[in-house]
Amino acid sequence: MIARLRKLTNQLAETFWLVPGAMVLGGVLLALALLGMDQSGRLPAWLTDSHWLYNGGGTGARTLLGAIASSTIGVAGTVFSITIAALSLAAGQMGPRLLRNFTRDRGVQVTLGAFLGTFSYALMVLRSVRTQEEGSFTPHLALTVGVLLAFACVATLVYFVGHMANRINVDTVIELVSDDIRNAMNAVVTDKPQPAPPPATFWANATTIVDARRGYLQQLDEKGLADWAARHGTAVLLLARRGDYIFPGAPVALMSVQVPDAEQAIRNATALGATRGSEGDAEHAVRQLVEVAVRALSPGINDPHTAMSVLDRLGAALCDLAGSHLPGGVTMRQEAVALVVPNVTYRSLADVMFHMIRQNAAGSTAVMVRLLDVLTAVMACENDKDRQSVLLNHADLVWSDAQREIRNASDLADVGRRHETLLRTMAHGALGAIGARGL
Repeated sequence: MIARLRKLTNQLAETFWLVPGAMVLGGVLLALALLGMDQSGRLPAWLTDSHWLYNGGGTGARTLLGAIASSTIGVAGTVFSITIAALSLAAGQMGPRLLRNFTRDRGVQVTLGAFLGTFSYALMVLRSVRTQEEGSFTPHLALTVGVLLAFACVATLVYFVGHMANRINVDTVIELVSDDIRNAMNAVVTDKPQPAPPPATFWANATTIVDARRGYLQQLDEKGLADWAARHGTAVLLLARRGDYIFPGAPVALMSVQVPDAEQAIRNATALGATRGSEGDAEHAVRQLVEVAVRALSPGINDPHTAMSVLDRLGAALCDLAGSHLPGGVTMRQEAVALVVPNVTYRSLADVMFHMIRQNAAGSTAVMVRLLDVLTAVMACENDKDRQSVLLNHADLVWSDAQREIRNASDLADVGRRHETLLRTMAHGALGAIGARGL
Protein backbone atom coordinates (compact mmCIF):
# COMPACT_ATOMS: atom_id res chain seq x y z
CA MET A 1 0.00 0.00 0.00
CA ILE A 2 2.82 2.41 0.86
CA ALA A 3 4.47 1.71 -2.50
CA ARG A 4 1.25 2.54 -4.32
CA LEU A 5 0.82 5.74 -2.35
CA ARG A 6 4.38 6.77 -3.24
CA LYS A 7 3.65 6.05 -6.89
CA LEU A 8 0.48 8.15 -6.77
CA THR A 9 2.31 10.99 -5.02
CA ASN A 10 5.08 11.01 -7.63
CA GLN A 11 2.56 10.95 -10.46
CA LEU A 12 0.67 13.90 -9.00
CA ALA A 13 3.89 15.83 -8.42
CA GLU A 14 4.98 15.36 -12.04
CA THR A 15 1.62 15.70 -13.78
CA PHE A 16 1.23 18.69 -16.08
CA TRP A 17 -2.32 19.72 -15.23
CA LEU A 18 -2.13 19.90 -11.43
CA VAL A 19 -0.64 23.41 -11.08
CA PRO A 20 -2.75 25.00 -13.87
CA GLY A 21 -5.86 23.35 -12.47
CA ALA A 22 -5.11 24.63 -8.97
CA MET A 23 -4.56 28.16 -10.32
CA VAL A 24 -7.88 28.04 -12.22
CA LEU A 25 -9.62 27.03 -9.02
CA GLY A 26 -7.76 29.78 -7.18
CA GLY A 27 -8.95 32.34 -9.73
CA VAL A 28 -12.57 31.26 -9.28
CA LEU A 29 -12.34 31.36 -5.47
CA LEU A 30 -10.61 34.75 -5.53
CA ALA A 31 -13.35 36.16 -7.75
CA LEU A 32 -16.07 34.87 -5.42
CA ALA A 33 -14.30 36.29 -2.37
CA LEU A 34 -13.80 39.75 -3.88
CA LEU A 35 -17.35 39.85 -5.25
CA GLY A 36 -18.60 39.09 -1.77
CA MET A 37 -16.61 42.03 -0.41
CA ASP A 38 -18.00 44.31 -3.13
CA GLN A 39 -21.56 43.20 -2.48
CA SER A 40 -21.26 43.55 1.29
CA GLY A 41 -20.82 47.34 1.05
CA ARG A 42 -18.27 47.22 3.89
CA LEU A 43 -15.29 48.48 1.95
CA PRO A 44 -13.64 51.44 3.72
CA ALA A 45 -14.29 54.88 2.29
CA TRP A 46 -10.61 55.60 1.71
CA LEU A 47 -10.53 52.59 -0.63
CA THR A 48 -13.76 53.25 -2.53
CA ASP A 49 -12.82 56.91 -3.04
CA SER A 50 -9.28 56.10 -4.16
CA HIS A 51 -8.25 56.97 -7.71
CA TRP A 52 -6.51 53.61 -7.91
CA LEU A 53 -9.81 51.75 -7.69
CA TYR A 54 -11.91 51.24 -10.83
CA ASN A 55 -14.71 53.83 -10.78
CA GLY A 56 -16.42 53.29 -14.14
CA GLY A 57 -19.90 52.01 -14.88
CA GLY A 58 -21.31 48.63 -15.80
CA THR A 59 -20.84 48.97 -19.57
CA GLY A 60 -17.19 49.87 -19.23
CA ALA A 61 -16.71 47.08 -16.72
CA ARG A 62 -18.10 44.52 -19.13
CA THR A 63 -15.90 45.78 -21.95
CA LEU A 64 -12.81 45.69 -19.76
CA LEU A 65 -13.48 42.21 -18.40
CA GLY A 66 -14.29 40.92 -21.89
CA ALA A 67 -10.98 42.26 -23.16
CA ILE A 68 -9.10 40.61 -20.29
CA ALA A 69 -10.87 37.27 -20.77
CA SER A 70 -10.44 37.14 -24.55
CA SER A 71 -6.79 38.21 -24.49
CA THR A 72 -5.74 35.83 -21.72
CA ILE A 73 -7.36 32.77 -23.29
CA GLY A 74 -5.82 33.73 -26.64
CA VAL A 75 -2.32 34.06 -25.17
CA ALA A 76 -2.86 30.82 -23.23
CA GLY A 77 -3.32 29.09 -26.57
CA THR A 78 -0.10 30.67 -27.81
CA VAL A 79 1.74 29.51 -24.69
CA PHE A 80 0.43 26.00 -25.23
CA SER A 81 1.55 26.08 -28.87
CA ILE A 82 5.04 27.25 -27.92
CA THR A 83 5.24 24.47 -25.35
CA ILE A 84 4.26 21.82 -27.89
CA ALA A 85 6.83 23.18 -30.37
CA ALA A 86 9.53 23.02 -27.67
CA LEU A 87 8.53 19.46 -26.81
CA SER A 88 8.76 18.44 -30.47
CA LEU A 89 12.21 20.01 -30.76
CA ALA A 90 13.40 18.32 -27.57
CA ALA A 91 12.06 14.92 -28.67
CA GLY A 92 13.85 15.17 -32.01
CA GLN A 93 17.18 16.48 -30.75
CA MET A 94 17.54 14.93 -27.29
CA GLY A 95 15.13 11.99 -27.17
CA PRO A 96 11.48 11.50 -26.23
CA ARG A 97 12.36 10.20 -22.76
CA LEU A 98 13.46 13.69 -21.79
CA LEU A 99 9.96 15.10 -22.36
CA ARG A 100 9.25 14.34 -18.71
CA ASN A 101 11.71 17.10 -17.76
CA PHE A 102 9.66 19.59 -19.81
CA THR A 103 6.17 18.54 -18.75
CA ARG A 104 7.06 18.73 -15.06
CA ASP A 105 8.65 22.19 -15.47
CA ARG A 106 6.97 24.48 -12.95
CA GLY A 107 7.72 27.58 -15.00
CA VAL A 108 5.60 26.36 -17.91
CA GLN A 109 2.85 25.14 -15.59
CA VAL A 110 2.68 28.41 -13.66
CA THR A 111 2.63 30.47 -16.87
CA LEU A 112 -0.23 28.49 -18.35
CA GLY A 113 -2.03 28.52 -15.00
CA ALA A 114 -1.67 32.29 -14.70
CA PHE A 115 -3.45 32.91 -18.00
CA LEU A 116 -6.14 30.29 -17.43
CA GLY A 117 -6.66 31.45 -13.85
CA THR A 118 -7.03 35.07 -14.96
CA PHE A 119 -9.46 34.00 -17.69
CA SER A 120 -11.58 32.12 -15.14
CA TYR A 121 -11.42 35.08 -12.76
CA ALA A 122 -12.58 37.50 -15.46
CA LEU A 123 -15.51 35.27 -16.40
CA MET A 124 -16.67 34.93 -12.81
CA VAL A 125 -16.54 38.69 -12.26
CA LEU A 126 -18.16 39.43 -15.64
CA ARG A 127 -21.24 37.38 -14.81
CA SER A 128 -21.97 39.60 -11.80
CA VAL A 129 -21.77 42.99 -13.56
CA ARG A 130 -25.14 44.73 -13.93
CA THR A 131 -25.92 47.87 -15.92
CA GLN A 132 -28.45 50.55 -14.90
CA GLU A 133 -31.31 48.68 -16.59
CA GLU A 134 -30.40 45.40 -14.80
CA GLY A 135 -29.99 46.74 -11.29
CA SER A 136 -26.66 48.60 -11.48
CA PHE A 137 -23.90 46.62 -9.77
CA THR A 138 -20.25 47.21 -10.58
CA PRO A 139 -17.69 45.25 -8.50
CA HIS A 140 -15.03 47.95 -8.25
CA LEU A 141 -12.57 45.99 -6.12
CA ALA A 142 -12.86 42.82 -8.19
CA LEU A 143 -12.39 44.81 -11.42
CA THR A 144 -9.29 46.53 -10.06
CA VAL A 145 -7.77 43.18 -9.08
CA GLY A 146 -8.63 41.87 -12.55
CA VAL A 147 -6.62 44.67 -14.14
CA LEU A 148 -3.70 43.87 -11.84
CA LEU A 149 -3.92 40.20 -12.83
CA ALA A 150 -3.81 41.23 -16.50
CA PHE A 151 -0.57 43.15 -15.87
CA ALA A 152 0.79 40.13 -14.00
CA CYS A 153 0.02 37.98 -17.06
CA VAL A 154 2.05 40.36 -19.23
CA ALA A 155 5.03 39.95 -16.92
CA THR A 156 4.49 36.18 -16.90
CA LEU A 157 4.54 36.10 -20.70
CA VAL A 158 7.88 37.92 -20.80
CA TYR A 159 9.27 35.45 -18.27
CA PHE A 160 7.92 32.49 -20.24
CA VAL A 161 9.62 33.48 -23.50
CA GLY A 162 13.02 33.76 -21.81
CA HIS A 163 12.42 30.61 -19.79
CA MET A 164 11.59 28.45 -22.80
CA ALA A 165 14.52 29.84 -24.79
CA ASN A 166 16.77 28.70 -21.95
CA ARG A 167 15.08 25.32 -21.41
CA ILE A 168 15.56 24.11 -25.00
CA ASN A 169 19.29 24.79 -24.71
CA VAL A 170 20.99 21.40 -24.67
CA ASP A 171 23.43 22.44 -21.92
CA THR A 172 20.50 23.38 -19.69
CA VAL A 173 18.84 20.02 -20.31
CA ILE A 174 22.08 18.20 -19.55
CA GLU A 175 22.45 20.10 -16.28
CA LEU A 176 18.85 19.35 -15.29
CA VAL A 177 19.29 15.63 -15.89
CA SER A 178 22.61 15.79 -14.01
CA ASP A 179 20.70 17.19 -11.05
CA ASP A 180 18.34 14.19 -11.29
CA ILE A 181 21.33 11.84 -11.18
CA ARG A 182 22.79 13.64 -8.20
CA ASN A 183 19.48 13.60 -6.32
CA ALA A 184 18.93 9.91 -7.09
CA MET A 185 22.39 9.02 -5.82
CA ASN A 186 22.10 11.18 -2.72
CA ALA A 187 18.89 9.34 -1.89
CA VAL A 188 20.60 5.93 -1.76
CA VAL A 189 24.30 6.37 -0.89
CA THR A 190 25.52 6.08 2.67
CA ASP A 191 28.77 6.59 4.56
CA LYS A 192 28.36 3.32 6.48
CA PRO A 193 29.56 -0.05 5.15
CA GLN A 194 26.69 -2.25 4.04
CA PRO A 195 26.11 -5.84 5.22
CA ALA A 196 27.11 -8.49 2.71
CA PRO A 197 24.34 -10.56 1.12
CA PRO A 198 24.07 -14.18 2.24
CA PRO A 199 25.79 -16.85 0.11
CA ALA A 200 23.92 -18.62 -2.67
CA THR A 201 23.61 -21.73 -0.48
CA PHE A 202 21.30 -19.71 1.81
CA TRP A 203 18.63 -19.95 -0.89
CA ALA A 204 19.27 -23.61 -1.77
CA ASN A 205 15.79 -24.76 -0.63
CA ALA A 206 13.96 -21.53 -1.34
CA THR A 207 10.45 -21.35 -2.74
CA THR A 208 9.90 -19.48 -6.01
CA ILE A 209 7.25 -16.75 -6.12
CA VAL A 210 5.80 -15.65 -9.44
CA ASP A 211 3.88 -12.52 -10.31
CA ALA A 212 1.07 -12.34 -12.87
CA ARG A 213 1.45 -8.57 -13.32
CA ARG A 214 3.49 -6.81 -15.96
CA GLY A 215 5.25 -3.45 -15.99
CA TYR A 216 8.25 -1.59 -14.62
CA LEU A 217 8.92 -1.77 -10.90
CA GLN A 218 8.52 1.88 -9.90
CA GLN A 219 8.16 1.74 -6.12
CA LEU A 220 9.25 -0.73 -3.48
CA ASP A 221 8.41 -0.64 0.22
CA GLU A 222 11.55 -2.36 1.48
CA LYS A 223 10.86 -1.62 5.15
CA GLY A 224 7.32 -3.01 5.03
CA LEU A 225 8.32 -6.16 3.16
CA ALA A 226 11.25 -6.79 5.51
CA ASP A 227 8.97 -6.38 8.54
CA TRP A 228 6.49 -8.84 7.03
CA ALA A 229 9.27 -11.40 6.37
CA ALA A 230 10.62 -11.05 9.92
CA ARG A 231 7.16 -11.54 11.45
CA HIS A 232 6.70 -14.77 9.49
CA GLY A 233 10.20 -16.12 10.18
CA THR A 234 11.39 -16.10 6.58
CA ALA A 235 13.70 -14.19 4.25
CA VAL A 236 12.84 -12.81 0.81
CA LEU A 237 15.17 -12.36 -2.16
CA LEU A 238 13.68 -10.11 -4.82
CA LEU A 239 14.85 -10.93 -8.32
CA ALA A 240 14.04 -7.45 -9.66
CA ARG A 241 15.06 -3.98 -8.56
CA ARG A 242 13.61 -0.53 -9.22
CA GLY A 243 13.41 0.07 -12.93
CA ASP A 244 13.36 -3.61 -13.95
CA TYR A 245 10.50 -4.94 -16.06
CA ILE A 246 8.32 -7.58 -14.43
CA PHE A 247 7.23 -10.24 -16.89
CA PRO A 248 3.89 -11.97 -16.25
CA GLY A 249 4.32 -15.46 -14.84
CA ALA A 250 8.09 -15.08 -14.40
CA PRO A 251 9.75 -15.63 -10.99
CA VAL A 252 9.87 -12.37 -9.06
CA ALA A 253 11.24 -13.51 -5.69
CA LEU A 254 12.64 -16.39 -3.65
CA MET A 255 11.56 -17.22 -0.09
CA SER A 256 13.77 -19.18 2.31
CA VAL A 257 10.79 -20.59 4.25
CA GLN A 258 7.46 -20.98 2.50
CA VAL A 259 4.76 -18.75 3.98
CA PRO A 260 1.12 -18.45 2.84
CA ASP A 261 0.03 -15.23 1.13
CA ALA A 262 3.59 -14.39 0.08
CA GLU A 263 2.39 -13.32 -3.38
CA GLN A 264 -0.03 -10.84 -1.84
CA ALA A 265 2.65 -9.46 0.47
CA ILE A 266 4.92 -8.75 -2.49
CA ARG A 267 2.03 -7.17 -4.39
CA ASN A 268 1.34 -4.87 -1.44
CA ALA A 269 5.00 -3.86 -1.20
CA THR A 270 5.49 -3.08 -4.89
CA ALA A 271 3.95 -0.75 -7.47
CA LEU A 272 4.32 -1.27 -11.20
CA GLY A 273 3.92 1.24 -14.02
CA ALA A 274 3.98 1.44 -17.80
CA THR A 275 7.15 3.54 -17.85
CA ARG A 276 10.47 3.37 -16.08
CA GLY A 277 11.43 6.05 -13.63
CA SER A 278 11.11 6.47 -9.89
CA GLU A 279 12.78 8.18 -6.97
CA GLY A 280 16.13 6.55 -6.27
CA ASP A 281 16.47 4.92 -9.70
CA ALA A 282 19.89 6.35 -10.53
CA GLU A 283 20.40 4.17 -13.58
CA HIS A 284 17.28 5.57 -15.24
CA ALA A 285 18.54 9.13 -14.89
CA VAL A 286 21.94 8.05 -16.23
CA ARG A 287 20.30 6.40 -19.25
CA GLN A 288 18.50 9.65 -20.03
CA LEU A 289 21.78 11.54 -20.06
CA VAL A 290 23.51 8.84 -22.10
CA GLU A 291 20.69 9.04 -24.65
CA VAL A 292 21.49 12.72 -25.19
CA ALA A 293 25.13 11.84 -25.93
CA VAL A 294 24.26 8.92 -28.21
CA ARG A 295 21.86 11.07 -30.25
CA ALA A 296 24.48 13.80 -30.48
CA LEU A 297 26.95 11.28 -31.92
CA SER A 298 24.50 10.04 -34.57
CA PRO A 299 25.39 10.91 -38.20
CA GLY A 300 22.30 13.07 -38.54
CA ILE A 301 23.32 15.40 -35.69
CA ASN A 302 27.11 14.90 -35.38
CA ASP A 303 27.60 17.07 -32.29
CA PRO A 304 30.59 15.72 -30.33
CA HIS A 305 30.64 18.76 -28.02
CA THR A 306 27.31 17.71 -26.52
CA ALA A 307 28.64 14.19 -25.97
CA MET A 308 31.69 15.63 -24.22
CA SER A 309 29.48 17.75 -21.97
CA VAL A 310 27.57 14.62 -21.02
CA LEU A 311 30.80 12.82 -20.20
CA ASP A 312 31.85 15.67 -17.91
CA ARG A 313 28.61 15.35 -15.91
CA LEU A 314 28.90 11.58 -15.72
CA GLY A 315 32.45 11.87 -14.41
CA ALA A 316 31.31 14.39 -11.81
CA ALA A 317 28.60 11.96 -10.67
CA LEU A 318 31.19 9.23 -10.14
CA CYS A 319 33.46 11.64 -8.25
CA ASP A 320 30.53 12.37 -5.93
CA LEU A 321 30.47 8.66 -5.07
CA ALA A 322 34.09 8.63 -3.90
CA GLY A 323 34.23 7.64 -0.25
CA SER A 324 30.55 6.65 -0.16
CA HIS A 325 28.91 3.25 -0.22
CA LEU A 326 26.15 2.20 -2.54
CA PRO A 327 23.31 0.28 -0.86
CA GLY A 328 23.96 -3.44 -0.56
CA GLY A 329 20.29 -4.30 -0.73
CA VAL A 330 20.32 -6.32 2.49
CA THR A 331 17.77 -5.45 5.17
CA MET A 332 18.36 -6.97 8.60
CA ARG A 333 15.81 -7.63 11.33
CA GLN A 334 17.02 -8.81 14.75
CA GLU A 335 20.47 -9.59 13.30
CA ALA A 336 18.96 -11.90 10.68
CA VAL A 337 18.53 -11.38 6.96
CA ALA A 338 14.93 -10.43 6.18
CA LEU A 339 15.11 -9.00 2.67
CA VAL A 340 17.66 -8.92 -0.12
CA VAL A 341 17.09 -6.63 -3.10
CA PRO A 342 19.46 -6.45 -6.09
CA ASN A 343 20.78 -2.91 -6.13
CA VAL A 344 22.91 -0.86 -8.44
CA THR A 345 26.65 -1.50 -8.15
CA TYR A 346 29.56 0.70 -9.10
CA ARG A 347 30.36 -1.59 -12.02
CA SER A 348 26.82 -1.64 -13.36
CA LEU A 349 26.56 2.14 -13.00
CA ALA A 350 29.83 2.71 -14.86
CA ASP A 351 28.76 0.28 -17.58
CA VAL A 352 25.52 2.18 -18.14
CA MET A 353 27.43 5.46 -18.24
CA PHE A 354 30.20 4.59 -20.66
CA HIS A 355 29.46 1.52 -22.79
CA MET A 356 26.96 3.05 -25.21
CA ILE A 357 28.87 6.31 -25.54
CA ARG A 358 32.11 4.46 -26.25
CA GLN A 359 30.44 2.20 -28.80
CA ASN A 360 28.91 5.14 -30.66
CA ALA A 361 32.05 7.29 -30.43
CA ALA A 362 34.47 4.69 -31.80
CA GLY A 363 35.33 6.91 -34.76
CA SER A 364 35.45 10.23 -32.90
CA THR A 365 38.92 10.95 -31.57
CA ALA A 366 37.78 14.01 -29.63
CA VAL A 367 35.11 12.09 -27.69
CA MET A 368 37.43 9.17 -26.96
CA VAL A 369 40.09 11.55 -25.68
CA ARG A 370 37.55 13.28 -23.43
CA LEU A 371 36.29 9.90 -22.20
CA LEU A 372 39.79 8.93 -21.14
CA ASP A 373 40.29 12.35 -19.50
CA VAL A 374 37.07 11.88 -17.54
CA LEU A 375 38.08 8.38 -16.44
CA THR A 376 41.47 9.76 -15.35
CA ALA A 377 39.81 12.49 -13.29
CA VAL A 378 37.55 9.95 -11.59
CA MET A 379 40.54 7.68 -11.00
CA ALA A 380 42.27 10.53 -9.17
CA CYS A 381 39.19 10.97 -6.93
CA GLU A 382 38.68 7.28 -6.18
CA ASN A 383 40.85 5.32 -3.75
CA ASP A 384 38.91 2.05 -3.77
CA LYS A 385 40.90 -0.57 -5.67
CA ASP A 386 37.84 -2.44 -6.94
CA ARG A 387 36.37 0.75 -8.35
CA GLN A 388 39.70 1.69 -9.90
CA SER A 389 39.75 -1.67 -11.68
CA VAL A 390 36.30 -0.88 -13.13
CA LEU A 391 37.57 2.44 -14.45
CA LEU A 392 40.69 0.77 -15.84
CA ASN A 393 38.55 -1.76 -17.69
CA HIS A 394 36.63 1.02 -19.44
CA ALA A 395 39.87 2.81 -20.30
CA ASP A 396 41.27 -0.38 -21.83
CA LEU A 397 38.10 -0.77 -23.90
CA VAL A 398 38.48 2.78 -25.20
CA TRP A 399 42.11 2.18 -26.10
CA SER A 400 41.21 -1.09 -27.84
CA ASP A 401 38.50 0.62 -29.90
CA ALA A 402 40.86 3.45 -30.78
CA GLN A 403 43.51 1.03 -32.07
CA ARG A 404 40.88 -0.62 -34.25
CA GLU A 405 39.00 2.46 -35.53
CA ILE A 406 41.45 5.40 -35.65
CA ARG A 407 43.59 5.37 -38.78
CA ASN A 408 45.45 8.64 -38.25
CA ALA A 409 48.71 7.94 -36.40
CA SER A 410 48.79 11.34 -34.70
CA ASP A 411 45.23 10.97 -33.39
CA LEU A 412 45.94 7.45 -32.18
CA ALA A 413 49.06 8.65 -30.37
CA ASP A 414 46.97 11.33 -28.64
CA VAL A 415 44.55 8.70 -27.37
CA GLY A 416 47.47 6.53 -26.30
CA ARG A 417 48.96 9.36 -24.23
CA ARG A 418 45.65 9.78 -22.42
CA HIS A 419 45.54 6.06 -21.69
CA GLU A 420 49.08 6.19 -20.34
CA THR A 421 48.11 9.14 -18.13
CA LEU A 422 45.30 7.10 -16.62
CA LEU A 423 47.64 4.18 -15.89
CA ARG A 424 50.11 6.50 -14.16
CA THR A 425 47.31 8.12 -12.18
CA MET A 426 46.13 4.72 -11.02
CA ALA A 427 49.67 3.80 -9.92
CA HIS A 428 50.93 7.09 -8.48
CA GLY A 429 47.95 9.43 -8.11
CA ALA A 430 47.97 13.01 -9.39
CA LEU A 431 51.80 13.08 -9.39
CA GLY A 432 51.81 10.27 -11.95
CA ALA A 433 49.43 12.22 -14.17
CA ILE A 434 51.75 15.22 -14.11
CA GLY A 435 54.65 13.04 -15.12
CA ALA A 436 52.72 11.50 -17.98
CA ARG A 437 51.81 14.91 -19.37
CA GLY A 438 55.38 16.13 -19.17
CA LEU A 439 54.60 19.07 -16.86
